[in-house]
Amino acid sequence: MAKRTARLTGLFLSASLIALTSSPEFAQASGFAIREQSGSSQGHSFASASTGVEDISNMFFNPSLLTFHDGNQFVVVNSLIVPQSEFKNGSASFTPGVGGGAIGNGTGFTGLNDIGRSALVAATYAMISPAEDLRLGLGVTAPFGLKTSNEEGWIGRYHALDSRLTTLNINPTLAYRINSYLSVGAGFVAQYADAKLSNAIDFGTIGAGLGGTPGAEDGRAVVRADDWGFGFTLGLTVTPMEGTRIGAGYRSFVSHTLEGDADFDLGSGVGTLVSGATGAFTNTGASASAKLPEQVSVGIHQDVGDDFALMGEAQWTHWSRFRELRIKFDNPAQADSVTAENWTNTWFFALGGTYRPDEDWTFKLGVAFDESPVPDRTRTPRIPDEDRYWISGGVSYDPFDWLSVSLAYTHIFLPDADIDLGFDDPNHASRGSLEGTYESSIDIVVLQGRITF
Repeated sequence: MAKRTARLTGLFLSASLIALTSSPEFAQASGFAIREQSGSSQGHSFASASTGVEDISNMFFNPSLLTFHDGNQFVVVNSLIVPQSEFKNGSASFTPGVGGGAIGNGTGFTGLNDIGRSALVAATYAMISPAEDLRLGLGVTAPFGLKTSNEEGWIGRYHALDSRLTTLNINPTLAYRINSYLSVGAGFVAQYADAKLSNAIDFGTIGAGLGGTPGAEDGRAVVRADDWGFGFTLGLTVTPMEGTRIGAGYRSFVSHTLEGDADFDLGSGVGTLVSGATGAFTNTGASASAKLPEQVSVGIHQDVGDDFALMGEAQWTHWSRFRELRIKFDNPAQADSVTAENWTNTWFFALGGTYRPDEDWTFKLGVAFDESPVPDRTRTPRIPDEDRYWISGGVSYDPFDWLSVSLAYTHIFLPDADIDLGFDDPNHASRGSLEGTYESSIDIVVLQGRITF
């Protein structure tokens, strides 16, 4: 038992170190969720998320699936995410009555505004088998993440420049096989969240009464904050007959109160005059509350003969918790920064198939529809999300009994996402209006390794 404990500790430390190197830079599920948690399921477009037993990575979606594995196992998932999201046909204007006219590109703008940034996202998993029907596991993952980066001088700079959210999820899990038909699992979640938001400040408009010129005297605000939150996971798998699995998983919401600092660059002299006259726009503490949403998953797997299998998945995410992005400042002279979101709950549906011609090779295909939570009327350049259509393919190769390698590719199609932020929202009085269209697509390549011992 001592040797097993030492081995588990080593695996857990290795998993944590690998996941800490990940840097999710563009959400690949709707909203700002990251679905890329399993290389073996990526080839099915995650149609096997709640029922896949190729390796232990599916414990992220359904912890009870650990009971379908024997011995000890270690899995590393690396996902290369290559997004493209270009802002086109844009226009913006200042608040009527202040200076009027269109907001132009600043001197820092260099051309087409592509906010996508490629990134490598990692997930790691470890499992031991302390008893015949008991499994202990650990997942270290990044379930939410986002990075969008706009040019300094673009016309929507008062709405958004840089936006980043990084999470680290540590998820110890226990799974138990009750009988040959039913397995259950549960886990504890410790989640670290780190965020950075920045935008330009139009001191020319705010200080129009002090001689400012709208759009010509920009400052900058940068907010950085972080927090730890806690939650849990649950799962069960029913095997009513040989070759059939029905799985269900639940990931709870995690509440965060992110606390940190807000730094202001006052830019030209007008910014200094505005700050002196109002007491605002001075460096101060800042905080924001967020509930990262819960998710319910249900799936079915059906073998068709010895070589083929079909699977389907439905997942529901409680995105309606995200009503607004509100940043509070310790400085009482600084009003809250509020962005209306009013997101809606979403569904994800996937269908997939597997062909296994022999014991060493497995080939996969999958398609999916991923509903966006973002309403057209509140879509912002921080998260210009739209519905997503997936097509995936993958292959797994088992050169040895103890080693398996999986490779998968996904292309995600997104309809054009329109931005229409007008002055009907009073929060845009100092930001100006913004209209335009984001044209986006995403490519994902995933490489996964599994070791069993």
